[in-house]
Amino acid sequence: MNREQALEFLQRSLGTGPRYQHSVRVLETAIILAHKYGEDVTKVELAAIFHDYAKLMPIHELKKLLLKAKEDSRLVEYHSELWHGPVAAYLAHREFAVEDKDVLNAIRYHTTGRANMSRLEKIIFLADYIEPQRDFPGIIETRELAEVNLDEAVLKALSNTIAFLLTKRSAIYPDTFAAYNDLIRNTKRLDNQEKSRKS
Repeated sequence: MNREQALEFLQRSLGTGPRYQHSVRVLETAIILAHKYGEDVTKVELAAIFHDYAKLMPIHELKKLLLKAKEDSRLVEYHSELWHGPVAAYLAHREFAVEDKDVLNAIRYHTTGRANMSRLEKIIFLADYIEPQRDFPGIIETRELAEVNLDEAVLKALSNTIAFLLTKRSAIYPDTFAAYNDLIRNTKRLDNQEKSRKS
């Protein structure tokens, strides 16, 4: 499936309104990040286009498909905002024969993140967070970090998200904490390796 075909399928699902336009901006941002960090652009395009494919589905339909797909059963205990990623991955595989596990995981985890995210997963997660129309506290710093360090930018996005959810007294999905902890540990390990080389 090429980019134009995927966008056509997306438009059938989302129409041409704000959610579709958001997906196009995520696509454009993700392509920039792919070139910057050496990721396969074809994979990035596919994951970016389909990341919000299920976003406008009714909640009852999302829940039904989530259970049918045998996704993480914990998801139903958390906000329905988290459901569209796993459902979109399921539909991308079932309806459009997307077989690449990295692409499917990038779609699946673009909202929550997870430990051991691949470079593609990080790019889609970050592109969704920093696309040009986003405007909230911490976004400028995150965009600046995205110019120089993918992991630090993803870590900043996760930190901002966790802090926001804490202020709202909202439950935080365990994978989001796992993603944060994983990146913190990796960052500290790299810092220690750098200090060892310099000493």
